[in-house]
Amino acid sequence: MASLSGSTASPKSGIHEPLDHTALATPYQDETLLETPYLIAGAGPAGASLACFLAQHGQTGIMIVKAPGTSKEPRAHITNPAATECLRDIGLEDACLRNATSGDCMQHTRWCRSMTGEEWARIHSWGNQPQRKGEYDAASPCRHVDLPQTLFEPILVKQAVDKGWKVRFDTAFVEYERDSPDGPITSKIEDKLTGRTYKIRSKYLFGCDGAQSPVMKQIGIPLRKDPGQGLAINLLVEADLTEHLKWRTGNLHWIFTPDIEYDDWAWCCLARMVKAWNEWMLIIIPQPGFENLRIRPSNEQYLKRAREFIGDDSIDIKIRDVAKWYINEIVAERYSDGNIFCLGDAVHRHPPFNGLGSNTCVQDAYNLAWKIAYVEKGIASPSLLDSFSQERQPIGEGIIRRANQGLRDHMPVYEALGVLPEDLGERKRQHGELSAPTEAGRQRRKKLQEAIAYTEHEFGAVGQEMNQWYESDAIYDNDEKEPRPSPPDDKVLTYQITTYPGSRCPHAWVNTRIPEEPRSTIDLAGHKAFCLLTGPGGEKWKQAAYEACKHLGAPINAYSIGWMQDWEDVYGDWARRREVEEDGCVLLRPDRTICWRSMGMREDCNAALLRVMKAVLGRDK
Repeated sequence: MASLSGSTASPKSGIHEPLDHTALATPYQDETLLETPYLIAGAGPAGASLACFLAQHGQTGIMIVKAPGTSKEPRAHITNPAATECLRDIGLEDACLRNATSGDCMQHTRWCRSMTGEEWARIHSWGNQPQRKGEYDAASPCRHVDLPQTLFEPILVKQAVDKGWKVRFDTAFVEYERDSPDGPITSKIEDKLTGRTYKIRSKYLFGCDGAQSPVMKQIGIPLRKDPGQGLAINLLVEADLTEHLKWRTGNLHWIFTPDIEYDDWAWCCLARMVKAWNEWMLIIIPQPGFENLRIRPSNEQYLKRAREFIGDDSIDIKIRDVAKWYINEIVAERYSDGNIFCLGDAVHRHPPFNGLGSNTCVQDAYNLAWKIAYVEKGIASPSLLDSFSQERQPIGEGIIRRANQGLRDHMPVYEALGVLPEDLGERKRQHGELSAPTEAGRQRRKKLQEAIAYTEHEFGAVGQEMNQWYESDAIYDNDEKEPRPSPPDDKVLTYQITTYPGSRCPHAWVNTRIPEEPRSTIDLAGHKAFCLLTGPGGEKWKQAAYEACKHLGAPINAYSIGWMQDWEDVYGDWARRREVEEDGCVLLRPDRTICWRSMGMREDCNAALLRVMKAVLGRDK
């Protein structure tokens, strides 16, 4: 087993409790100008994970946060395997799992009259589908968990601080000055506690400052906007439902009350578990077509409707927070401008359907961090940075379309349940038809079953989560004899496992000849380095990796998988998924993206690998 850049072991984190925000503020005296290579505006899932991924490469800077601390609202919560794999690479998976609610509490999505009342339908969700377990096992060594943003952000920020980043809360980005697209950036910063302004000069600026991003607004990158789908209200409540959830396990519960009158602003509710089973986010959705976006219900109105959604007046309900948000369908046309990069909600804004928000933020950061680090270390040409927008913008556009389509996919459910009419009598008639032993009743029940089954495109969308193909100059497919494989018939539900350049590394369990703790092929890749995977007869590829490493200064880990090799292909899964011969090779970038492969051994393997590495790093210009 050859490792050309040191140990690939991931450090373990010891986080068990949420972070004390006040411990993170790093005070400065009265400097009028600070200098740093990197300035990150925002410490949400995008900004804080970017700091962590850069820190893995030894790169540190300053992160500023307008808010007084990490998120008070548990907005994003579903963490999917694609994002967890990124966190696994820097040793944060264990900390996230300790703070998360496990996947078995996410077993179902339900449609019901109230949280404690009658249920109308349910569907298995987030990898808990009995008939699809093998698909999830084949896709990743990680699993879905429920990790609210209130717990996720402190894990990231603490890791960044521990690794050398300086973090300032109550600190707002105001504007920047820059003489040229790649010149030094001078940012005006406001201390929200004192009102004092000062400046930070940096080589890079990262706009991770959310949907109202001042960085994005100043750059002026065009946004592609489709009409929004209205208003939603987040009602964060404490309500102990433990005794009722024994047979109602699930982190998402759609609630409708078709048999009573209600205000137009409170048509239905998506009850989302925050903590099992005593803290909930009641996402209240107005009647379709409701246009009074400035509605301000009273606390009594909120409490009354919350009681109706929960359905048991004996349960004590405490409202902790109320927030409005708008259901957007917005994506930036590009993610960067010279040495300014934007990621996360600054460039893609969408509803939470399919649970893609924070996961996409983390993956944006994972894609960008190694490129920045390699350029700054002189390993790669600055042209490599162009690939960030080339690769991630199409992903962002895809997820905002899918998330909004996920919301639209619920319309047939609403129609079948008979909950759409504004007139109470008509709602009762349509909903009551579900119980009727008539042809109309049979048709309505059939439509409901079909509509519920189709929501698997939201709750079982392993393809949407994992099919992230990249096309850019940092992907080398010139040696491919065939075009990229056609996508599966349903690319939302089906993950296409392939080693075609631009795809993610296929997961397969490997082990040593004398078995010990198994490892995933995904664990062999990453760790700040390129990774070359070959098999029996591929020793020359490992030598070629060594020579390329010496010539370019780029770290490359090289492993052979197969019979009597560095790693045993214990289940034969790698042989079935690698799509190359035993003596061929698969080359992965530090973000575990396949950037090239050779179907077999080549006489010019040294020259071929060197040529590919130069192309990927932008050093062939």
